[in-house]
Amino acid sequence: RRVENLNPLGRPVKGAALLTVLTVFASLNSGCLVPDSSNERAFDATETAEHILAVDASFLPQLLASGTVYHDASGVEVEPLALFRDQGVNTLRLRVWVNPATNASSLSEVTAFAATARDMGFNIWIAPHFSDTWADPGSQAAPEAWSEHNVSELNAAVAHHVRDIMVAINPDIIQLGNEINHGFLHPHGRIYNGSAPFLQLLETASQTVRNHSSTTSIMLHYAGHEGSMGFFHLVDAVDYDIIGLSFYPLWHGQSLPALGEALQNLSSTYEKDVLVAETAYPFTLDWYDWTDNIVGSDEQLILPAYPATPTGQLHFLNDLKQTVLDVDRGLGFAYWAPEWVAWDGNRSETGSPWENQALFDEHHRALPAFAAFEEP
Repeated sequence: RRVENLNPLGRPVKGAALLTVLTVFASLNSGCLVPDSSNERAFDATETAEHILAVDASFLPQLLASGTVYHDASGVEVEPLALFRDQGVNTLRLRVWVNPATNASSLSEVTAFAATARDMGFNIWIAPHFSDTWADPGSQAAPEAWSEHNVSELNAAVAHHVRDIMVAINPDIIQLGNEINHGFLHPHGRIYNGSAPFLQLLETASQTVRNHSSTTSIMLHYAGHEGSMGFFHLVDAVDYDIIGLSFYPLWHGQSLPALGEALQNLSSTYEKDVLVAETAYPFTLDWYDWTDNIVGSDEQLILPAYPATPTGQLHFLNDLKQTVLDVDRGLGFAYWAPEWVAWDGNRSETGSPWENQALFDEHHRALPAFAAFEEP
């Protein structure tokens, strides 16, 4: 069946001009450690790994609490974090919402889950959305508790929130906002309303990280590659380490070579490490619950190279990984929501629009695409 896009991404920023970042007053971050102002950080995923081979498994606490069970490729029940680790995943990406409607993706949930993952050997990559719910180029709503704040009050709130994350988790990587093509914390942080407040808020977040850690790498995350040069020109004066791009063929084009060229241009121009911060690909166009799938037709695929089959999913992910690693300072990739299977069984009211892009099949068995997480 053909399924329409459920959450189309916004148009990318183009032709943005470089503006000077406004001064962020030290009073926002009083009492913190002295920051390491060096911009020469290079993320070291583990003592031996050279690359970031990550998954965003932010749904996993909810699915495990619901009784969802996962299996390895042979059908043996497994603990999913242990499976990820054994398959080569070295980094866990987790989103944080400010005051979500439930405990899902709250700082308390993520703190506990990150501690468990770190004890199992994972490095932790935190993705604060600076919102109470999903943030992407088409939606960057400020948290309800911050909705009446002016820019000065927003800066204080951002500093407080980032400080709380750093104190609670001390992540290896923190990305400042999620897919911030048009800024964040709208309306004040909307780029098209003038870039100065956005840059001030972004620098506040960056400086707060630096004040609390000399080892955490800071990432800025843009959806797609069209318009990315203009965006990273705009933020060039911000203190950060890694450029992250989302790449979904449904929304960001069907050319891996174009992605590689864009990553190389960004790395060379801005002298930053680069990676794909989000990607996914279907192993089937079938569905296993009553939730419409985001990808549901051949027109949304890269054909004939990567059909919606387990092998096609594996080949896509292998080729995407190699595309990134062929780039100077290419770090790796993160697969988004590999665990978001059709849960609670068929005809579930709490199903997944992503189950055909998970890394587990309809029986929750691990798919061949996990082989892409092997260190090259």
